[in-house]
Amino acid sequence: MDGAWTAAAVRRAEARLMSKVPPGTLMQRAASGLATECANLLKRRDPQRRNRAGVYGSTVIVLAGPGDNGGDALYAAARLARRGARVFAVPVMGDRVHPHAAAALTRAGGRLVSTPPQHCDLLLDGVLGIGGRPGLPGRAIDQLARIDAGVVVAVDVPSGVDVDTGAVPASAVTADVTVAFGSLKPCHVLGRAALLTGDLVLVDIGLGPYLDQPSVRVAGEGDIAAWWHRPGPDDDKYTRGVVGVAAGSERYPGAAVLATSGALAGPAGYVRYAGAAADGVRRGRPEVVCTPTVKEAGRVQAWLVGPGIGTDEAALAELRQVLVSPAPAVIDADALTLIGEYPSELSRREAPVVLTPHDREYERLYGSPPSEDRAAAAAALAKRLNCTVLLKGHHTVVAASDGTVWANPTGRPQLATAGSGDVLAGFLASLLASGMDGVHAAVTAAYLHGRAAALASEGHRTVTASDLARALPEAIGEVLARG
Repeated sequence: MDGAWTAAAVRRAEARLMSKVPPGTLMQRAASGLATECANLLKRRDPQRRNRAGVYGSTVIVLAGPGDNGGDALYAAARLARRGARVFAVPVMGDRVHPHAAAALTRAGGRLVSTPPQHCDLLLDGVLGIGGRPGLPGRAIDQLARIDAGVVVAVDVPSGVDVDTGAVPASAVTADVTVAFGSLKPCHVLGRAALLTGDLVLVDIGLGPYLDQPSVRVAGEGDIAAWWHRPGPDDDKYTRGVVGVAAGSERYPGAAVLATSGALAGPAGYVRYAGAAADGVRRGRPEVVCTPTVKEAGRVQAWLVGPGIGTDEAALAELRQVLVSPAPAVIDADALTLIGEYPSELSRREAPVVLTPHDREYERLYGSPPSEDRAAAAAALAKRLNCTVLLKGHHTVVAASDGTVWANPTGRPQLATAGSGDVLAGFLASLLASGMDGVHAAVTAAYLHGRAAALASEGHRTVTASDLARALPEAIGEVLARG
């Protein structure tokens, strides 16, 4: 498990580490890692360069603030200048810059200028660090507008974002690559700021042993593999888990097919379908056993209810039938709308529940839209309804009722397609049926759903929900093999 730490937590860890090393050590470690990554980027941009490092003759511009973030950028730029780069540093807050770092740059042949060239191979964003307030100074905005950069590299965080929440309430840098020091920060994995981070590179500066528990957790392949329930030699279709799917209707039969397809991709050994779209399910997924209603489906280890069932009295009756079951349940789509109208139905529930709202469904449940602090928004809903919340978005958030928050690192724009959520919900229910707890099941489902989107979209092709369902087994296999 990885994680993301708030600015205050990082500052505490830095203070502990700095008490044990010579002054300036952390900044030099950061600058060294940053310079190395910049050199690698310059080499990849022009692989035909004779110089092996790819730095000699390149043009680098630094937008430098007066703090340690600007110091990191200037020290890194000095290293690039010593390797033959043409470096121009622009102080963006008056004439204030980190004095020692600026001196190192000029000694290496770099220049402090007010007007840099209009074109550069690489632009280093060293305007604001983790202590900066959201928004950019006017001079930085002007320079970003006039400079044509081959690649923009943010130093630790994209300047202008809210480091602790991922909100972007004002102007901010859009980076192609962000080189983070010591740990991830919430802005790298949450909210609109995560979209501005670009590719993320983490440089180890020795903070690890001094960090407290992260404010946001981030799962990796090893976590997914460790949580996955692999069938043993004595297992059968029942012991692997039976998942029930109450989805679809005469109007929306496809939701039933997609949800059962997602469930079949998971680890459960048996899928039961309950609903009015049985004919379509039988044609599309003959492995699924179909019944007209939840009550007739028999015993299951987990339920999914909601995709495409409608919001009429018949749908409400099916939701109620699921809620009186002792099995864990995933509540999605139309069932979320019904819970918003009849919140008391959920208050009587004792077995675990996972809610999977997008923003509009969240508003129906909570009474107001999720704030830009999406981690706090998901946690507030989870606490209020005493359940696990999977808040969907470009960077999905999973929150437990105890306030623990996970950010999903695998989200892709291709997931914004009709039926994608139906596949996710069915897959999540299968994970619950296999014995995984609600939080780990939600984190795992979001992670592998994103990986399936990556596989399905290779070659930049358009992705449908059916493509996602077909790609899930391959995504699972890759992660389990490497994890």
